[in-house]
Amino acid sequence: MARNLVTIDQVINDFVLTLDSDDYVSNVSDVVIRNFALRGIREMGFDMLKRVRSLKLSVASNDTVALPDDFVSLVKIGVVKEDGLVYVFGENKNINYSQKYDADAAGNFIDSDGDGVYDRVESKTGATGTGIFGDDDYVVFSNYIYQNNVGQIYGLGGGFYEGQYRLNLDQNRIELSGVTEDEVVIEYIADEARSVDPTIQVEAEEALRMYIYYKLIERKSSVPMGEKARARQEYYNERRKANARLKAFSAEEALKTIRKNFKQSPKY
Repeated sequence: MARNLVTIDQVINDFVLTLDSDDYVSNVSDVVIRNFALRGIREMGFDMLKRVRSLKLSVASNDTVALPDDFVSLVKIGVVKEDGLVYVFGENKNINYSQKYDADAAGNFIDSDGDGVYDRVESKTGATGTGIFGDDDYVVFSNYIYQNNVGQIYGLGGGFYEGQYRLNLDQNRIELSGVTEDEVVIEYIADEARSVDPTIQVEAEEALRMYIYYKLIERKSSVPMGEKARARQEYYNERRKANARLKAFSAEEALKTIRKNFKQSPKY
């Protein structure tokens, strides 16, 4: 385990050890404390404690990739070339991932679970027939060459993407288009609370302890409102301190930012 991380068990043990017999949460079970600790890791992990993971996944025969079990949101997806760099895909929200009701030979919809919801099957194929324009009519020139650059008409996209993707959260997968590789790499924000052995950065350890205490007394009628307000204030104070420590901006980083050249691509 990395030196800048502590396990959730360590945080819980430290929290229990500091409790006195007359504390408002002295009679709370370890299971409840652990539950709130996991909630705290999840809540803080959505913003200041984002855990970005990189994972190689196989492409299925239907040009899809299953999302990881701890997936929260996507950072990037692409393929790794021989130079070791990730060549990203471009998002295309027009990729179809529709389904249709499953039916028997008589055309009756099937409800195999008996829950009142008809079964659905994949139906990604396009409709037959021709559109407004024939196959030989081109209204938009796509991927043309102009002064050694590849692009499209201004405002209609273009670029050097290796493929296209679309998130399909309904079926818990990513739809791909124009991808010939067998494996893709995704970088995503993970839900650390689902890990086998959840950890948290040492900078946010005290904030997690304050979160546990605040949530334990939040709905207790026997706890005075003044103590609830104090616990809430302490939690947000520790949260702000942890956020400042985790996002510390050094002098070296400031110089690198100042010395960066601004680059602007021509529009054509």
